[in-house]
Amino acid sequence: MESGPDPPCPDSSPAVTQASNLPDPDSQPGRKATISRSDLLAAALRLIGPHRSVSSLSLREVAREAGIAPNSFYRQFRDIDELAVALIDLAGQSLRKIVGAARHRAASNISIVRGSVEAFMEQVRADDKLLHVLLREGTVGSDAFKQAVDRELMFFEEELRADLERIAARQGHTLDEPALAAKAITRLAFAMGATAMDLPADRDEELIRQLSKMVRMIIVGARAS
Repeated sequence: MESGPDPPCPDSSPAVTQASNLPDPDSQPGRKATISRSDLLAAALRLIGPHRSVSSLSLREVAREAGIAPNSFYRQFRDIDELAVALIDLAGQSLRKIVGAARHRAASNISIVRGSVEAFMEQVRADDKLLHVLLREGTVGSDAFKQAVDRELMFFEEELRADLERIAARQGHTLDEPALAAKAITRLAFAMGATAMDLPADRDEELIRQLSKMVRMIIVGARAS
């Protein structure tokens, strides 16, 4: 018995063939097939600056900078707020690196106060966008951003408290409420750093002198009688 012609394969129908030839929205020319969290964070950092807060970025803007379709963004972050908080967390790590630099300077017999302040100002001037995020989002970001900044500063304050107690003990002093002194110094440096971002670099020496003196005042005032 002679068999008839084979039925057409469903995948070869004109409609399916046409659909299969359409470009994948996430694979269009100029767009990356895959993207990581680090790629998106780097894209966001490229868009911000001393006068541009991460809170002003849009999801589509970050996706375009990263070279992906907007829908691909959701594979790594729920929304732009989650990305911003991740940036703030990275910024906190950057701030703690500053502490490490200050400790290194102190070990070289430079005043720990002056050395800490100089290290901080150098980092501000080094176009450290992560630090800029931390300085900016604490004042202009959303409540979620401000809470994230506050959390990072608390880590820094705890490390500073331990340093203050260690130095005081070495010098034969005790401190009254060292945690409060550490908080005062941290918030002061944070405010002065944000101010420095809007000033020319030739003002740095005066800012360093003022901040160093104010920090010393806090430390002396915290010494128990």
